[in-house]
Amino acid sequence: MNTSTTYGARDHARAQEQEVERPDAPGAFWAERVQPDGYAHRVVARGTVLRMDDVTGDACAHVLLHHADQPWERLNVADTVKVQWNAYLGAGVLLLSDQGRVLASITESSGAHDALCGTSPQGRSLFTLAAAKHGLTPRDLPPSLSFFQGVHVMPDGKLDFTGASGPGSVTLRAELPLIVLIANTAHPLGSTCSALDVAAWRGEPTAPSDPLWTATPEGRRAFENTADYLTARGLS
Repeated sequence: MNTSTTYGARDHARAQEQEVERPDAPGAFWAERVQPDGYAHRVVARGTVLRMDDVTGDACAHVLLHHADQPWERLNVADTVKVQWNAYLGAGVLLLSDQGRVLASITESSGAHDALCGTSPQGRSLFTLAAAKHGLTPRDLPPSLSFFQGVHVMPDGKLDFTGASGPGSVTLRAELPLIVLIANTAHPLGSTCSALDVAAWRGEPTAPSDPLWTATPEGRRAFENTADYLTARGLS
């Protein structure tokens, strides 16, 4: 499509818009299709359920999380991996902040993901744009997680890029109020990317009675740190 004229640019911009069906869930408030080399961002409340869907099987959702009430607290990928003794993302994995608290938990997951490589220069540029909407600067952007394109660590320590594993979905549960930044662009070891659907609705955070709370000693301590923080501030 010719974008050299105002009318051409307008038609091209309008063609990018695609209706995404809002999830059939109480309190649904977000439904968006993120095109390749696009980004999305939103502030969500504690307990929010956030679902990302790889529409055709080649999306790559790079994700960053910041505590909405104190954005200097943010996703710490190194601690997420180290504290849980696990370099692979999947259901039951907790996404930890640099304060030892749970920002979000992965409740459902399909496909391969990556907690080791971060994003590409293009991804960082998209994150910079998304972060600016919330008063954040490039210095506020730590290493990110990547969903739907995976990396496996070989016995010799080298990384084997396993790529996409077909259409799938990932569901996160916000355990604190969050700024969510998503960049949908090719993995740094890959070359392609397809559309990503994002949806969110109101829900409840993980409670002490949930098996996830006590699934591991490390996870229990992180949830307790989160609960102590909320209690001290009269938020729970």
